[in-house]
Amino acid sequence: MNHFDTIVVGGGSVGLTTACALGMQGFTVAVVEPRLAPESPVAAGHNPRVFAITRASRQIFMVLGAWDDMVAGGAYPFRDMRVWDAGGGGEIHFDCADIGEPCLGHTIEPQVIQAALLRRAQALDAITLFCPAQLTAIDVTQGPVTATLDDGSVLFAELVVGTDGKQSPLRERLGIRTQIHDYRQASLVARVLTEHDHQATAWQRFLPGGPLAFLPTVDGWCSIVWTLPVETAQQQLVADKPAFHAALGEAFDFRLGRITGSEFREMFPLQRLHAEHYVGEHVALAGDAAHVIHPLAGQGINLGLLDAAALAEVVQTARQQRKQIGSLHVLRRYERWRRGDNQLMMTAMDGFNRLFGNSQPALRRVRNLGLSLLDVAMPAKNLLVRHAMGLAGDLPSLARPATHSPYIE
Repeated sequence: MNHFDTIVVGGGSVGLTTACALGMQGFTVAVVEPRLAPESPVAAGHNPRVFAITRASRQIFMVLGAWDDMVAGGAYPFRDMRVWDAGGGGEIHFDCADIGEPCLGHTIEPQVIQAALLRRAQALDAITLFCPAQLTAIDVTQGPVTATLDDGSVLFAELVVGTDGKQSPLRERLGIRTQIHDYRQASLVARVLTEHDHQATAWQRFLPGGPLAFLPTVDGWCSIVWTLPVETAQQQLVADKPAFHAALGEAFDFRLGRITGSEFREMFPLQRLHAEHYVGEHVALAGDAAHVIHPLAGQGINLGLLDAAALAEVVQTARQQRKQIGSLHVLRRYERWRRGDNQLMMTAMDGFNRLFGNSQPALRRVRNLGLSLLDVAMPAKNLLVRHAMGLAGDLPSLARPATHSPYIE
């Protein structure tokens, strides 16, 4: 009863996406998650954080059968995005109508995503949830993988997938090293209410200390992500509401008028992390266990979901070719596929962070001119936004809009 094709360690959004993608293809999956899943999801509007979900991520959720639950839970489509530089007049506006799409993406609170995926996982006979449970030992030196849980249970599988976050106990147990860079910044997140409507628009202003984003949500509020030097973020975290509202409104250039309300302030120190290897014999890492990037473009969750979809495709192809799904030769295809894309996104985000955080007058003029020129260069701008939305590039089949999918009967 404890023999599976795959063990997924970590029952967050990426872990459950991996499990569902594999389970729908008939692989037996054990999901090991230490936190007790709530009997009913926390309602939308009770979390300061939201994820900006791309069209590719939405497609993954649709094929897995979780999207309707997410819409019911409060997924909110945004149609426009406005980005401008506090150091000058440069500004760029992205409009979904310019590329013939109904929206640029959706904002969704994390617990809504996880609850919908959990319901799908519970509905699939191929998936067994071990929750709450913790991994206490693992042996990958000889197939199959042997995993011991804190209640003494022993699980066996051909492949173990680590999706247990940036601190990844599994990655540490397996001795996979990481490269870490401390940005000396922190993200302050909160729910805020503004004097004027958010206009179904995602707003981002680049400031010397880091970007400030206002993401629209279903209830008329915005979720903010304010990147600041760590000490400044700590000050804003504990500031009283009038002082916080005044500072936030000024930092946002009062684009939506005054800040009239706020809830649930939290702070997250920022680091870049990249695992030196995504795979080993019988082992694969995905999501934050493999890579953590700067949040200025909100791409972290979307990269993790693409990891899950790519890994599921590689494993499915291996089975069709009668290969061992946990062999290093098979898993290296997944690493080659995803590591380059993730590294490229990391480099781009670091570059933007340095570029817009630099206050040199000559550089300010150049970047503002660049924003203004890109705003009127429609072919280049539309290509950029299509890539950011997950409508272009080397996408896994699960993420590609298509009339035929191996996941749909």
